[in-house]
Amino acid sequence: MSATPPSPTALRVSSLPQNAPKPFALLPNAQQMQEIAAELGLAGLRKLRFEGQIEAMGRADWKLTGKLGATVVQPCVVTLDPVTTRIDAPVERIFQHSFTTPDGEVEVEMDEDDRTEPLGAWIDPAAVMVEALSLNLPLYPRVPDAELEQTVFTENGLKPMTDEDARPFAGLAALRGQLDDDTE
Repeated sequence: MSATPPSPTALRVSSLPQNAPKPFALLPNAQQMQEIAAELGLAGLRKLRFEGQIEAMGRADWKLTGKLGATVVQPCVVTLDPVTTRIDAPVERIFQHSFTTPDGEVEVEMDEDDRTEPLGAWIDPAAVMVEALSLNLPLYPRVPDAELEQTVFTENGLKPMTDEDARPFAGLAALRGQLDDDTE
């Protein structure tokens, strides 16, 4: 077990108080926020704060609870214009000493509780902060009223296929219309 922490914010589990919560508050500086934004593929990260506590759960397990606050900038999925989103989310992680992961090709049903992690020698609130931020990012950020216009591509001399042509029953409707015209 290394005496050197994996990051400046990591807390050694053996040094955490067993009978009282250990509070933490992280407020990354501008350079750290740029690094996090680059890691997560964000256009920008304007504000980021993560505060909470780590407390013992019994003799060997630990619980981290906190509140994540961030203002992120992402490109719109339609227009690529910047979209600013405010994120305020509760965060909870349970670090279990007896956590086991299955080995080999054994098929295992995944537990719906995604808060539980194996307990190591260190608990790093900054790593939890980055993970929680990535899990709370909007998947498809959109500028209000952004709509995808119809785009048509084709080779020269060919009739372009439109969204209307791609409908699964459009061809059948056209044939039915022709049949109705022929029977009249």
